[in-house]
Amino acid sequence: MVHQMIHDLAITNGLAILENGGKHIDIAVDNGVITQLGRQFNARKVIDATGLIVSPGMVDAHVHLTGIGGGLRDNFEGYQTGTSAGAKGGVTTLIEMPMNQLPATINGRTLLQKYNAGQNNLKVDVASLGGIVPGNLNGEIQEMNCQGVCGYFIATCGHRCMKADFTNSDDHTLLEAMKQVKKTGKVLTIHAENEAITQMLAERSEASGQLSMADFVASRPVFAEVEEIRRVLSMAKETGCRISITHVSSIEGVDEITKAKADGIDVTCEVCVHYLYFSKEEADRIGPLLKCAPPIREKRQQTGLWQRLRDGKIDYVASDHSTCPPRLKAVKNVFQAWGGVAGLQNNVDIMFDEAVQKRKMTLKQFARLVASNPADRFGLSKKGRISVGKDADFVLIKPNTSYILKADQLEYRNKISPYVGRSIGAKITQTILRGRTVYSEQGGVTTAFQGQFVKKFNQNHHNWTFKQLCDKRDTIFGQSKQ
Repeated sequence: MVHQMIHDLAITNGLAILENGGKHIDIAVDNGVITQLGRQFNARKVIDATGLIVSPGMVDAHVHLTGIGGGLRDNFEGYQTGTSAGAKGGVTTLIEMPMNQLPATINGRTLLQKYNAGQNNLKVDVASLGGIVPGNLNGEIQEMNCQGVCGYFIATCGHRCMKADFTNSDDHTLLEAMKQVKKTGKVLTIHAENEAITQMLAERSEASGQLSMADFVASRPVFAEVEEIRRVLSMAKETGCRISITHVSSIEGVDEITKAKADGIDVTCEVCVHYLYFSKEEADRIGPLLKCAPPIREKRQQTGLWQRLRDGKIDYVASDHSTCPPRLKAVKNVFQAWGGVAGLQNNVDIMFDEAVQKRKMTLKQFARLVASNPADRFGLSKKGRISVGKDADFVLIKPNTSYILKADQLEYRNKISPYVGRSIGAKITQTILRGRTVYSEQGGVTTAFQGQFVKKFNQNHHNWTFKQLCDKRDTIFGQSKQ
């Protein structure tokens, strides 16, 4: 007599998004991993997904949390609230940026400090980017590599003067960083805008009393983004460094990256949900809640981004989630407002509604944009797909179900978002992280902290102490400590 295996969990009767598209198939899970795809599994727990889309959990590759507030940003988004918002929004893995927290994550010691701050405070999984700033090219990149970052981030624009905050880089730092990051094999993500241009235009606008959202958008023109993208791409071609251009906001920027790919440059293009959803024409009405850099652009740009998304020229979508206390947005001078859009909780439902339901994007392409492509790009090998051997990370989506987002539904520490008051035509009913429910429509967000830091190692550096790391870093990549 053959005894059928009893699995830990089975998800049944849903339309699962597999590698080749949507299929009505059951999913078996054991020890947090997908073990079988098929029909009629015996399981200790069964989730009936009738009428629901079963998508791989989102991998949001661009999230700003402030788990270490440094006394000055303690009221910004933290690990508990940020990962709760991810759980409620169907984001099962988020990649955390190295800026906003104080101190910024720019070496092995500050990375370990962040890991310690997040321990037992995560409701979804978190991978980390290491920050690159002027002055940390003397082994710090190697330290963070050995401690498991999945990539790096550098900014070549903006204005920072606060002690221990993230510092923007010049072209020499960028070039040298590319040479070192190439040796790690990981990806360097880049905020590409020309600081000299944007800073000058912003100062002129403020001096003349032009302080609206439309004035802010005008101070960060498309050519400032495109010019920086071109220079970054030329450096990537010279060094062979793998790069990703973050939050591309213009069709011209996407087109430059598309041409570079054809030229053999290893580059990917990220676009944020808010560029696909909002336009400059409504920016003044919404106000500083929409302030971000690069800025929200004209409806023509939004239309063009959607076309390039459908054509496969954009590799993945992300939130660039960055919240702050409401007082930092409630200012008349937009140039003095905190820059960042609160969007982590509404990536999946809005993208499903706008892309799949309204614009007829295939389920296969949807899952690639929100899950498999970012997982692949950052080497998160257990994430991003519904296939045997992958982590059992799922988001269950109820299609064609409209709701109006209210502020009290937000899990953020600060209940502000430009999406509040908007009607969203799909709903997240359940989020599952490694086989365990972290959010359900009936029970809300779990009180348990089941998330983990996802670390990517490409050498035999696992579980090194910080002292071992410092002792070894000079020989690992032939990098000197000058």
